[in-house]
Amino acid sequence: MIVTEQPSRFGSLDTMSTRELLEGINREDHGVADAVGAAIPRIEALVEAMLVRMRKGGRVFYIGAGTSGRLGILDASEIPPTYGASHDLFIGLIAGGDGAIRRAVEGAEDEQDGAWRDLQPFSPNPEDTLIGIAASGSTPYVVGGLRAARSAGLLTACITCNPDSPVTAEAEIPIVAVVGPEFVTGSTRMKAGTAQKMILNMISTSVMIRLGHVRGSRMVDMQLTNAKLVDRGTRMIMEGSGIDDYGKARDLLLKYGSVRAALDSFE
Repeated sequence: MIVTEQPSRFGSLDTMSTRELLEGINREDHGVADAVGAAIPRIEALVEAMLVRMRKGGRVFYIGAGTSGRLGILDASEIPPTYGASHDLFIGLIAGGDGAIRRAVEGAEDEQDGAWRDLQPFSPNPEDTLIGIAASGSTPYVVGGLRAARSAGLLTACITCNPDSPVTAEAEIPIVAVVGPEFVTGSTRMKAGTAQKMILNMISTSVMIRLGHVRGSRMVDMQLTNAKLVDRGTRMIMEGSGIDDYGKARDLLLKYGSVRAALDSFE
């Protein structure tokens, strides 16, 4: 039996009090960060290989089904507003198409040719990276997508919570975070999903920092899409330039349209 399908370490969940349930879930979650930490060498190898390709114009594709697919789409969708990058730099695809983001599409994850077919409108090429996300490590949509992408010369990687699973055999750089059985047996939206989200954060954040979208710790290329972000950008300019007048810093931000451009105006 694969790790993510093993019985919960907790029996009789249906007899527990709310406090007991919450404390049990929290206790299980404590081990997730350690499992992700053990995978850092592989995550590092992936980031370094991605950077080589992305500096030549390569893109990053995430593929997955269910929770895994939704996590990939979430990570990809946050790159443009956070780092001012193009919407086609990170692209998330889910088995069953965009409708599956909210509602499961029957049988979509079992289509072994589905991911590669879904990638065709983007004209994937060898400068691109494909990351397959599958807690179980056996989702046909992900396994088939990795196999086809690797044959086409793309850099391939996977994020899974089961060692020696089919996706690890298909990916050039397999990333495995063994978080153990779920609190609710087989419910991989829990610990496995948390581990996947953490790893995606690590990959995309470190890539964007290495590509120059952060100065110090500031998101200098973030999009100014709401009042909160304008306020954040204004304070970044005050901190980075020494201006102590909020209104003046805000005016500079709105004039230049980005924290980076406003700070560059002082050089």
